[in-house]
Amino acid sequence: MVKQMADAEGIMEALKANDQLEWVGRMNSCRDHASETVYHQVIYTVRSHR
Repeated sequence: MVKQMADAEGIMEALKANDQLEWVGRMNSCRDHASETVYHQVIYTVRSHR
């Protein structure tokens, strides 16, 4: 999911080579967003089955 988000945001290896700090920040943002999405799906699924 993180890779798909990074691709959609246009985060490429060239950015990593040219501006590592920017690349790390943007990848962390994708990772955080993916985690939030998964947590939301898990919590929503658990609550809807009770």
